[in-house]
Amino acid sequence: MRDAVIKEVEKLARNDKNVILISGDLGYGVLDNFRKQMPKQYFNVGVCEQNMASVAAGMALEGKKVYTYSIGNFPTLRCIEQIRNDICYHNANVTIIAVGGGFAYGSLGMSHHATEDIAIMRSLPNMRVFTPADASEAHLVAYQSAKLNAPCYIRLNKGGEPDIHSSYAAVESYGFGQAIPLREGEDVCLFSAGAITMEALKAAQALAMQKVEATVYSFPCVKPIDTEILHMCAKRYKYVFTIEEHNIIGGFGSAVSENIAEKGTATKVIRIGLPDIYSSIVGSQSYLRHAYQMDSQAIAKKVMETIKSDKN
Repeated sequence: MRDAVIKEVEKLARNDKNVILISGDLGYGVLDNFRKQMPKQYFNVGVCEQNMASVAAGMALEGKKVYTYSIGNFPTLRCIEQIRNDICYHNANVTIIAVGGGFAYGSLGMSHHATEDIAIMRSLPNMRVFTPADASEAHLVAYQSAKLNAPCYIRLNKGGEPDIHSSYAAVESYGFGQAIPLREGEDVCLFSAGAITMEALKAAQALAMQKVEATVYSFPCVKPIDTEILHMCAKRYKYVFTIEEHNIIGGFGSAVSENIAEKGTATKVIRIGLPDIYSSIVGSQSYLRHAYQMDSQAIAKKVMETIKSDKN
């Protein structure tokens, strides 16, 4: 996923000398090709993310298209004031690339878990928030964000995630902000954002074994969100489940709930994600998803419990 985005940035940079990539002393291996091919368009500002955001804003205000790159919470939460005051307030042409959303760096502990970033970034005026599910969607959002000339946030997994789509061609027809259908079912609807979408698909397969057919949508863009799909599914389904590797407060599930509630439908939205706590557990991404009941098994179980409780 991260390779897909960097390749797209490389392509843009080769054709436009105003494209700049800034690293916070990370990305060795991933960014080496960019650095070697376009050394005058690459800057390593060191472990100084607040400065990185301000430098990026300054360059953007001078006509550059700037990308910043770091791990999960560091290019976002550590420098939120600079993003707010320098980037978003001036509607600067800066795209923040964060690698390691959710529990991707789970073994490094709470300091490296990015589980509040969607909520914070989507609350900022002018900011667009992208949450691709795999490499194909990552290519798509990198291409779309490059055309916006505005603040963007691209939230990626660490890398090595399975492909959901057969190829980039399978998603390239979808426009900016559109949700992508992955599966059709008549009983319940699952909305997912980010790499955890694979868990939603696996859950849908498990539900089918229990005679429950689920529709699944991937949302590669959380802000703006695809309100047309939200409202269509809210009319069609009694239950909509949102799945995110993020705190359930203020994140993707909150965005879905806000939009459906404003429409006044009777649909019940059930949010699946990290409860309003910090993760105090250390382990792999898959281990933490299981521990906090957001893996495919837990998703399928929650859906079945909800359906059964309604019948009783």
